[in-house]
Amino acid sequence: MHIETFKVFCDLVEMQSFSLAAERNFVTQSAVSQQIRTLEEKFKRKLLERVRGRREIKLTPAGDVFYTECKNVLDAYNQMRENMNTLVGRVSGTVKVATVYSVGLHELPPKVREFMSKFPSIKIDLEYSRTTRVVRDVLKGVVELGVVAFPEPRKGLTIVPMASDRLVLITSPDHELSGKDKIDVKELKGRDFVLFERDIPTRKATDKILRSYGVSVQKVAEFDNIETIKRAVEVGFGIAIVPHPSVVDEEGNGQLSVVKFNEKDWSRTVAVVHRADRDLSLPAKKFVELLRKEPRKKKKTKEAA
Repeated sequence: MHIETFKVFCDLVEMQSFSLAAERNFVTQSAVSQQIRTLEEKFKRKLLERVRGRREIKLTPAGDVFYTECKNVLDAYNQMRENMNTLVGRVSGTVKVATVYSVGLHELPPKVREFMSKFPSIKIDLEYSRTTRVVRDVLKGVVELGVVAFPEPRKGLTIVPMASDRLVLITSPDHELSGKDKIDVKELKGRDFVLFERDIPTRKATDKILRSYGVSVQKVAEFDNIETIKRAVEVGFGIAIVPHPSVVDEEGNGQLSVVKFNEKDWSRTVAVVHRADRDLSLPAKKFVELLRKEPRKKKKTKEAA
């Protein structure tokens, strides 16, 4: 019985796909099927069953027990490997991280580059998803770490705060508000808005702040990702409220105008989340330490001062 077979089984359960499990483990789909059959023959128990009419793979009662114990074996194996590497002063391994698009595309890349330059033997396996999926995958053990905005306390979840972001207003360059440096939230009343979908935390937070000031806006479109929202604003669909780091490039090249708010409410909390009942691997601990670091503020030059 090989440790790789246990990993294939767990990946199949977590990814709900023979093809994805095969791709992750660099084998064929038929090899995945064969390994599952071998396990079932070895333990004389059916471990998995397909749900008729759906692509879902369901664990049998025996499979549920086997999956839990497989995870324990894999965790113990990874811990042993880390401990052995630590003896010779080498930190290696893979950290599986899931994150939302606005953070993953615009804030994590420099952090990942910095981390890999410090720990070249560690691989960061980064996936992008919606907040609900990120939290679910963390709790199920599909990924070790999640990075989300506006994290909500939840049983079994540890939340590690990172530096927060500012929320800003974005407009097309020819919009009447584009020339402003700052704006009062009251000036947004009745304006056409491109919004995140309702279940996305940034949308929930934005709605809450607008309500607190008695401001209602006109919804012209809703999207589930930051890139589509930016393109919609750029072509004049409406204006939008987004995290500032996600529009730094467009602000710099003139594709979008960025207007800050006078009120202090417009802040977005960002955090790393992980399961509370499991110790993080050493590579994951090192990555969390780096993510928690406050970004260095640029020193003002004499000319700028």
